[in-house]
Amino acid sequence: MEISKFEQRVALVTGGSFGIGKATALAFAKNGAKVVIADWIENPETLDSIKKLGGDAIFIKCDVSNEKNVKALLKKTISTYGRLDYAFNNAGIEGKSASIHECSEENWDKTININLKGIWLCMKNEIPEMLKQGKGVIVNCSSVAGLVGYQGLPAYVASKHGVIGLTKTAALEYANLGIRVNAVCPGVIQTPMIDRLTGKKKELIEQFTALEPMKRFGRAEEIANTVIWLCSEEASFVTGVAMPVDGGFVAQ
Repeated sequence: MEISKFEQRVALVTGGSFGIGKATALAFAKNGAKVVIADWIENPETLDSIKKLGGDAIFIKCDVSNEKNVKALLKKTISTYGRLDYAFNNAGIEGKSASIHECSEENWDKTININLKGIWLCMKNEIPEMLKQGKGVIVNCSSVAGLVGYQGLPAYVASKHGVIGLTKTAALEYANLGIRVNAVCPGVIQTPMIDRLTGKKKELIEQFTALEPMKRFGRAEEIANTVIWLCSEEASFVTGVAMPVDGGFVAQ
């Protein structure tokens, strides 16, 4: 493994089994961090990949919308590694596609609970550990749908806008206490989520691709690289930012 900027540091990645979370967990490991992968579903490939790199990682099953689960996640993280330096609060779902008047209360509640309440619960339990150290960095995963409207996914769009507001509030509350808090806003990224939205149908893939000025899907690794930068000392004066990584989507 290459000499690391994050050596002897501990990173927590929620939604870390697949897609952007998996890529970010691997990126933290490549940069020398010990990694806690949290997800509702375990993907042994993620943990195996880190260990093949010579990294140190554990998997913890967690439903981020459940406070007992999140408390247990942080307790296990600290009991295993003794500290928490970085958190990428990435766990999220797209919910079911429907217009506002057709969106079910069940879909609304589930999407908001995981995507927004889940990030609040994670920060609520991560921040006290970082305060003990006097230092830490949190990156929350929003979306370009947290910066602009998007038809047919009202709960998802509302949740991702909420993540940005929550991120800005946290950034201000802890700015002089050593904790930086930012959000990353991915555009159309090639992940299992986009596969579900398109059903891997050629015409739908072309429609999504057409939304991007670069005329391609982003890669999960491109989001991971941004998270790593936001956590690094190179971004030491960056907090409260909702950073698009979107191939120019929101510039249109």
